[in-house]
Amino acid sequence: MRTTPLYGAVQDDLSRVEAVFDEIKKVDFGPLSEMLGMVLGGGGKLMRPGLALLCGRFGTYDLDRLVSLAASVELLHTATLVHDDVIDRADTRRGRPTVNSAFENSTTVMLGDFLFAHAANRAVETGSLRVVQLFSETLMIMARGEIRQDLAAYDSRQTIRDYLARIGGKTASLFATACEGAGEISKQPEEQVSALREYGYNFGMAFQVVDDILDFTGDEEEMGKPVGSDLMQGTLTLPSFLLMERSPNGNPVEAYFKAPSPEKLQAAVKTVRESGAVEESSQMAKDFCGRAIDALSALPDTADRETLAELARYVLDRHS
Repeated sequence: MRTTPLYGAVQDDLSRVEAVFDEIKKVDFGPLSEMLGMVLGGGGKLMRPGLALLCGRFGTYDLDRLVSLAASVELLHTATLVHDDVIDRADTRRGRPTVNSAFENSTTVMLGDFLFAHAANRAVETGSLRVVQLFSETLMIMARGEIRQDLAAYDSRQTIRDYLARIGGKTASLFATACEGAGEISKQPEEQVSALREYGYNFGMAFQVVDDILDFTGDEEEMGKPVGSDLMQGTLTLPSFLLMERSPNGNPVEAYFKAPSPEKLQAAVKTVRESGAVEESSQMAKDFCGRAIDALSALPDTADRETLAELARYVLDRHS
C-alpha cells in the first residue's frame, strides 16, 4: 500500500489541470456540456499530466506553462478515446457509459474534434513552437497507429514487430511528448530533454503491455470492461502473439478470428492464460520499465527522480 502521494511534489498542482477541464465544460450549449461532463468528469489517474509536471521540475518550474502542456496531452488522449469508442462501438469505458452510447456516432466524432481543438489551443498557450510541433507530430503518429490497428483487425498474419510499432505510435508517443515537452518548457539541457523523452517512451511501452496483459488476467469489475475485449475487437496484443508463436499451426486465437463466438473467445483467453505468454509479456513490460528508469540517470539525483522511478514500477503493479 502506498503511503506517499502517487505524483510526489506535484500532486497538489494537478488540481490546476483539473481546473482547466472544469473551465472547458462551462459551455452554453446543454448537449455539448453534457457530453463534456461524460468525458471530463474526473476519476482518471491523470498519468500523463502527472509525468509532465514532474518532468518540469528538473529545470525552471513554470507552472502556468506546464499546466497548459499537461492539459494539452490529456485532452489529446481523451479525444482519441472518444474516437476509439466510436470505432469500437463501445457502450462503456472503465465501467462508465460512453458518449456514443447516449448520442449519435456523428455527434460523438465532432466531440472528439472539439477536444482536439482545445488540446491544440493549450499547446499554443505553452508559448513553445517546439511543443506545438511535438503536438502535431504526435497526433500524426497516433493516428497512424490507429489506422494500422484498424486495418489489421482479425488479421493473424501480424508480427510482434508490428505490435510494438503500433503501441509505440498509439500509446508511447504521447507519454514521450508529455515528458519531452516538459523538459523543453522548463529550459533543461538537451541531454536531459532527450533522457526525459526516452523515459516517457519506455514508460508508455510498459504501460500498454501491462494494459494488454490485464485484458486477459484482470478483473472485469475493476477494469470496467470484459476480459478479452481486445480479441473481441479483432486486436492482437502481445500475449496473443506469443501464444501464436508457440502454436503456429492452429490455436484458439486464430480459431476465434476465423469464426468468432463466445465459446471460442473463452477458449482463447483460457489458453493464453495457461500458455506462459502472460509471464513472458510481463517480463517484456519489466524490460521497458528498466529502460525507463535507466534513462533517468541523466537527471539530477533528487526526490523527483525517485518519484518518476516509483511511477514506472507502479505501472507494473497496477490492476486497472
